[in-house]
Amino acid sequence: MSTKRSAWEIVQIARDPKRITTQYIIENVFTDFMEMHGDKLFADDAAMIGGIGYLDDIPVTVVGQEKGTDLRDKVARNFGCSNPEGYRKSLRLLRQAEKFKRPVVCIIDTQGAFCGVGAEERGVAESIARNLLELSRLKTPVISIFIGEGGSGGAIALGVADKRMMLENALYSILSPEGFSSILWKDSSRAAEAAELMRMTAAEIKEMGLIDDVLSEPEGGAQSGDNGKFAKVIKQYLVDSIKELQKEPIDQLLQKRYDKIRSFGQDAITE
Repeated sequence: MSTKRSAWEIVQIARDPKRITTQYIIENVFTDFMEMHGDKLFADDAAMIGGIGYLDDIPVTVVGQEKGTDLRDKVARNFGCSNPEGYRKSLRLLRQAEKFKRPVVCIIDTQGAFCGVGAEERGVAESIARNLLELSRLKTPVISIFIGEGGSGGAIALGVADKRMMLENALYSILSPEGFSSILWKDSSRAAEAAELMRMTAAEIKEMGLIDDVLSEPEGGAQSGDNGKFAKVIKQYLVDSIKELQKEPIDQLLQKRYDKIRSFGQDAITE
C-alpha cells in the first residue's frame, strides 16, 4: 500500500471530484458494454448504471452507482444517491444475469440511498431489502467492489457477494462522518474525529473481516487522470476472481456466500 493516511485524509481522497467513477471503470475495464434502462415499474434512475458487457471473453452483468463528473452530470445523477427505481433496475438486471448464467460485478460508490419524500413513498427500504435477499441466493458468481464512498443502505444493497474488494482509499460506513458527529456530539465540525472512531477505511474493514481484499492504489489515489493504467489492475483482479469463482459448483458457492453473510462482524464482536 501507499503512504499511511488518517481516516479523514482517506475521506477526502474518496470524495475527490477527479476520483474514478463507475462510468470510468465500465469504459476502461469492460468492452462492448450495453447499458439498460428502467425498472419496468416507475422510471429510469441515472444514479444507477446497469448493463451487460465483456470482461476479456467473459460475458458479465455490471451494476453500479454513478456520482457523475461535472456539476451538471452530478445533478442529473442525483450525486449517486439512488431512488427505489435504481435498486429495482439493478434487481431486474441481477435476475437476468442469473437466467443467462452471467457473473455479476457490482460497483459501489455512494454516500447513501436517496432519502427524499418520494423515495420513501415508493419504498426505498423495501427495494434495498429485496436486493439483499435476491443477491444472497443469486445462482451466479457475484463480486462487489467499493471504489469511493460506501455509505449506509445504499452501499449494502449491492454489497452481498462471493468476493468483496475495496480500493485502498475507499470507505464503508453506516453514514458520513459529518452525520455521525452531528448525532453523537451535535457538532458536524468534529467530522475528522468521527472518521477515526468509525473504523470506515479499507484497512479497518478488512481487519474486521467484512471484505476479502484491499487493492492498493497509486500514490495520490486512484484518480481518473491515469490514462486507464489503474483500470488494468482492477480488470485483472476481476478476471482472476471470476475464473476462480466459476470453478466452484453453484450450490457450494451459495453456501459459502451464506456462511460469509452470517459471519460478518463476528471477529469484531468477539474482540
